Amino acid sequence: MSAAAPTPKRSPRSLLVAAFLLGAAGIGLMSCETVGRVGNADDGESRQVASTDISSLSQVIEKNPSDPEAWNMRGSAYARSKQFGPAISDFNRALQLDPNFAQALANRALVYRQTGQTDQALADYNRVISVDPNYAPAYVGRGNIYRLQGQTQQAMADYDKAIQIKPETAEAYYNRGLIRQANANHEVAIDDFTSAISNDPLAEAPYYSRGTSYLQLKKYKEALADFNQALQINNRNAASWAGRGYAEAGLNDTQKARESFQHALGIDSGNAAAKNGLSQLGAS
Repeated sequence: MSAAAPTPKRSPRSLLVAAFLLGAAGIGLMSCETVGRVGNADDGESRQVASTDISSLSQVIEKNPSDPEAWNMRGSAYARSKQFGPAISDFNRALQLDPNFAQALANRALVYRQTGQTDQALADYNRVISVDPNYAPAYVGRGNIYRLQGQTQQAMADYDKAIQIKPETAEAYYNRGLIRQANANHEVAIDDFTSAISNDPLAEAPYYSRGTSYLQLKKYKEALADFNQALQINNRNAASWAGRGYAEAGLNDTQKARESFQHALGIDSGNAAAKNGLSQLGAS
């Protein structure tokens, strides 16, 4: 969404939020549909844990080379540490041992998606659903592909199905909320983000996205609370600092807004939302 040009003599409350990108701008999306949290990218600590897991799981595989679960688990550890080639190899081995292993198929599909092999990912998700029609993560994964391809009706149907099968599926609510938010249906988007938070309260992205919808509805106090919560989870996210700046500007706290925008630019000097916010504050 493009930002409107700053207008002289505009009060902080009237700062445009059009520059503040909807959805998951600046937020690392979920690292895996079958494990992990909504909207939280793997950090250095989690990669270190994955490396430890790989060593331990390699020993398990040496003792049980015909166990598909062991290969799948090590493949997941490789994926968490961004070693996608070995991850695919392990998932392939798991599927040689058990061709209908739904979790290994879904995990391989996710790695395919992360490495830009969308057709292969979609084929794997379709295969999971044919093998196990009640495997909710496959609907979430396929829905994510459809959403990014602009096939929103198909994506919504998959998210709805995932929620029907497993009502605690946080990522399904989150991504369904993104579609509703993009269509300016902010009230129902907020409901979805709230459901995502209820099922995964330590995920960063739903707070950010709900805060963005609150901004669009000019509910600045609620928006500020959500951006603050997102920053408690990850205080190095420039988008959340910029969002906080817009909420503070909406509350006429110009000094704090300026500080938040500057903090965002200290993390990401190219953050357009923060630049726009500072520009409009300067013109007020």
